[in-house]
Amino acid sequence: MKRSVVIRKAEISATLSVPPSEGKRLLEPFASFAKKHQLPFSLLEDTNIENDAEVHTEDGDLWLCLEGEPTFTVGGTLLNPSAKKRADGSLDEHEWKGKEIESGEIITLYPGDWLWIPAGQPHQHRCKGTARLVIIKIPGAKGKS
Repeated sequence: MKRSVVIRKAEISATLSVPPSEGKRLLEPFASFAKKHQLPFSLLEDTNIENDAEVHTEDGDLWLCLEGEPTFTVGGTLLNPSAKKRADGSLDEHEWKGKEIESGEIITLYPGDWLWIPAGQPHQHRCKGTARLVIIKIPGAKGKS
């Protein structure tokens, strides 16, 4: 039986005290803590980045903006989709990638804002400057909005 895990404010504060760096990364020491405890969420930092568009067929994403002003494109149509390639070269047909979304809604998040993206919804986010976000994966959220 798995144990509950308490995440103290000090652990989050230690993670957020790390200076930003260019690109996309999971923030330490929280990334290792989350992996050790098999937590379904991460603290993500994006600095001057445009991520690929994607669709998860089974899982929903719940985002919390901690810092910065990331811009999301949600809904619409994922253009030129292809299944995600796993490290072993096989395809994961539960996640589809593309370079852009047509006719999606543009949403800017500000610190303290939450964004729910149900399974099956195309989404993409970008950031000018630095944004720090919590992403929580909700397994089996297909069709739940």
